[in-house]
Amino acid sequence: MDPKPIVESSLYFLALINPTSKIFLLSSFKPAFSAAQIRRVSVQATLVAFAILAVLTGVGNFLLKSVFHINLYSLKIAGGIVLFIVGLHAVRKGSFYEKEGEGPAADFSIVPLGAPLIAGPGTIAAAISFSSEQGVGPTMAALSLALLANFSLMLASQGIGRVLERLHATGPLIRITGLIVAAVSIQMILGGAGDWLASVLRR
Repeated sequence: MDPKPIVESSLYFLALINPTSKIFLLSSFKPAFSAAQIRRVSVQATLVAFAILAVLTGVGNFLLKSVFHINLYSLKIAGGIVLFIVGLHAVRKGSFYEKEGEGPAADFSIVPLGAPLIAGPGTIAAAISFSSEQGVGPTMAALSLALLANFSLMLASQGIGRVLERLHATGPLIRITGLIVAAVSIQMILGGAGDWLASVLRR
C-alpha cells in the first residue's frame, strides 16, 4: 500500500479537525483545567469522535443513499457551508467557539468537543467521501493519524496556549486558521458542485 495518499488524506482531515481551535478552547477554559482533566477530556473527546467517524466511514455512504436518499455531493456542499460559517466566525470574532455556561468536563468532552468540534460536518462529509473513493481501510488509517496528531496537540494545549499568549499571537493565529478553514470549505463546496454538474451532464 502506497503511504503517500494516506499521509495526504490525514493532513486534509487534520485541517478539517482544526487542532488550533481545540488548543485555544482548552487553554482558555474557565476555571482552568488541571493536567489530569486535560488528559481525561482529550481521551474522551477523541474516542467519541473516532467512534462517530469510524461508523460513518463504514456505513455512511449506505445510510446516505439507501436510508436518507441523499447524494454525496449534497453532503459535501452542506458540510462545506457549515464549515465556512465556522471559519468566517473565527476570522471575524477571533474565536472558534463561544462557551455557553460552564458544564462538567465530561459533558464538555462529548459535546461540543467530541462532536461537532472534532467530528464535525466537514470531517464527516470528507470521511464518507474518501471511503467511497479510496476505500474504508485507507480512510480509517488517515483518520486515525489525524486524530492521533490532534490528540497529542490537545494534551499540550495549556503549554502551547501560554507560549502564544506571551507572544501575543493568539488572535492572529485564530484568524489565519479561520481563513484556512474557510478556504477548505470553499474547496469542498466546489467539489460537491462539480460532482453534481458531472452527474447532470451524464444524464
